[in-house]
Amino acid sequence: MTTLLRPGRISPTRKVPAHIPRPEYVGKAEPKKGDSDVKTPETIEKMRIAGRIAAQALEEVGRHVAPGVTTDELDRIGHEFLCDHGAYPSTLGYRGYPKSLCTSINEVICHGIPDDTVLRDGDIVNVDITAYIGGVHGDTDATFLVGEVDEESRLLVERTREAMMRAIKAVAPGRQLNIVGRVIEAYAKRFGYGVVRDFTGHGIGASFHSGLIVPHYDDPSLSVTLVPGMTFTIEPMLTLGTIDYDIWPDKWTAVTKDRKRTAQFEHTIVVTETGHEILTLP
Repeated sequence: MTTLLRPGRISPTRKVPAHIPRPEYVGKAEPKKGDSDVKTPETIEKMRIAGRIAAQALEEVGRHVAPGVTTDELDRIGHEFLCDHGAYPSTLGYRGYPKSLCTSINEVICHGIPDDTVLRDGDIVNVDITAYIGGVHGDTDATFLVGEVDEESRLLVERTREAMMRAIKAVAPGRQLNIVGRVIEAYAKRFGYGVVRDFTGHGIGASFHSGLIVPHYDDPSLSVTLVPGMTFTIEPMLTLGTIDYDIWPDKWTAVTKDRKRTAQFEHTIVVTETGHEILTLP
């Protein structure tokens, strides 16, 4: 029987070396409003660099996911990796968020804050990490298995990744952005999974979250057409039960109302002349 999560103790804010440029929102209550959905080739090249560093940081953190490790330790590893590569951890100070990545365990849909919670054998944990370097962001996440995980949870994780990859494969210029949510929802429905609606993918570039919203469910009213140079994240969150959720008093951590498990994967992508490119590959 899995015990429900409780908030743990959050360690002091980690320092970022002074020579690493900060995003404009650090120290402010709100970020500036977003940039253009369509990026120049120069910006996309910078996003490749940011995306690659974020992907490498995610790999490094993932290597340390194991029973007995705290989520705060995962945050330290991700923070140091980004800083060592000259990148700022985008989440740190974003709307007051206190840590350098998000760790969402079991029933946490997203935005779990790293603390002294210890990972246990059989848990699943999502690590969401974003690198800011060269004036742009690269955003990625993955759900990791902690030790020996039950079959239902393992399949949920595997299929959530597959849902993301299928949606990415459908991205091409001239298609409607709605194709992303349509593909994810159709695939998730085959297994009876819930598709979270209130947390979405987003436009990204010089802004961490530009105005563009990328639903992971079928939204026929979405009239955006994909064009070359558009950059955004695809990050489906699938649940074993309800998609309804509660937010913890920390105003960040979202947990499923029925406390059943949920998984998420994310890549930052760009629409190309012939299809798409994943920018968050290591």
